[in-house]
Amino acid sequence: MNYAEIGDDSLPVAFFVHGSPGSWSAFVDFMKDSVLLEKVKIVSVDRVGFGDSGLGEAETSLSAQAFYLKPIVEKYKKKGKKLILIGHSLGGPVIARMAMDYPELIDNLIIVAGSIAPELEPHEKWFRIPMDLFPIKFLIPAAFRASNHEILYLKPELEKMLPLWKNIRQPVIVIQGKKDQLVSPENAAFAPKMLINSAKVDLVIVDSMNHFVPWSHPQLIKNAILQSIKP
Repeated sequence: MNYAEIGDDSLPVAFFVHGSPGSWSAFVDFMKDSVLLEKVKIVSVDRVGFGDSGLGEAETSLSAQAFYLKPIVEKYKKKGKKLILIGHSLGGPVIARMAMDYPELIDNLIIVAGSIAPELEPHEKWFRIPMDLFPIKFLIPAAFRASNHEILYLKPELEKMLPLWKNIRQPVIVIQGKKDQLVSPENAAFAPKMLINSAKVDLVIVDSMNHFVPWSHPQLIKNAILQSIKP
């Protein structure tokens, strides 16, 4: 598992998990933010199948993805610091699964345009299945091959998580744009319905915002991180 880090070891940790496709570098601008770096250490990871974490060989199980992230998250949590998980797009259900499976490691969640509701997953098997078959899958770039494979199996993975949402007790911030054409904006409404035991659920909804929040509205994520580290 490949990841990048920057910042003071004495500070709380903001741990970024990218979407599909993507890599740790999706959040490089946050790692250059001097104001943010005064408040948090920043870590950004390549999920399985992306970047330098086995490019092209995706992991369909969200539980397994959480398991692969665990040693990295654990490394920072052992230092006794507050740990905030930030997940964009498919990174949203990954960090939720982390909180379900390893609650002792997580202090706060920030779900950004996250595909978390199984009933809202689009019906795309008609083109994703052919793209996942030999030899077609080897004719497309490795990152898109991995992306297609994991998205193809995302809905049943989200369904497995349905009875586990009640186990999340950490405060959660959900950031969603109403102009999102890749992830249904209704995913934001799904969160408070399921997070019945969360200490707090805040929704940040922007009418004019699309799916690419880390690049179009980075301030929203930055504000959520700063809010999360308050006592």
